Formats: sequence, C-alpha cells, structure tokens
Amino acid sequence: MSIYEEVEIEDLDYDPVQRVYTYPCPCGDKFRITLEDLWDGEDIAPCPSCTLRIMIIYDEEDLPPLPSDEDTDDDEDKEQEEEEGLKYSQEDENGNEEKKMENHLVSSIQKSLTV
Repeated sequence: MSIYEEVEIEDLDYDPVQRVYTYPCPCGDKFRITLEDLWDGEDIAPCPSCTLRIMIIYDEEDLPPLPSDEDTDDDEDKEQEEEEGLKYSQEDENGNEEKKMENHLVSSIQKSLTV
C-alpha cells in the first residue's frame, strides 16, 4: 500500500453539507474521505479516478462533531423540503392562496425538469 503524499487536514477542503474532505489529485479529480471515516480512524483518502491515495494527518479533537442520527434526519428532511419547493407560508402577503399554489407547482415542475 503506497501513499502518494501525507497531507495535514488543514490543507483539505471540507464540505459541511456532504461532510466530505477533498484534496486535489494530480489526475484532475479529488481525493475524498468522509468525516465519518475520519472519526472511525480511517486516514487514507483514495482518488476515485486513479490508484493514488493520500494519508491524512489529523487529531480527532480537531474534527467537526458528527451529527447525531436525529440531527441528520432533520437536516435531510429540511434540505429535501427546500429542494422540492415545499417550504412556503400558508398565505402570502396578500392572502392569495392561488399564487401560493402556483409558486409550488412552478417549483415542482422546475425540479422535475432538472432531473
């Protein structure tokens, strides 16, 4: 098992939404490792496009906390509602229910067209 490079965790990019650390690979893709993997003691991040791997140098106390399962479910539900355009008030400023439904339908159609 050969390691291309040892990289400090501070040098990686972190996506808090996906909870994934990434680092540029010479092949043009990115090495990836999840926050959960790091908390599980994994310190090798593979590149999905080539055979290179890097070793992540880190201390667990420097990692963001893992959300509880309950928090994760709530976050996923909230994101899904926002993505689907289901998050809207019961009445708009003018009390116009038709406008509310129209906005909801437009959001739903836009989502189906982007899939």
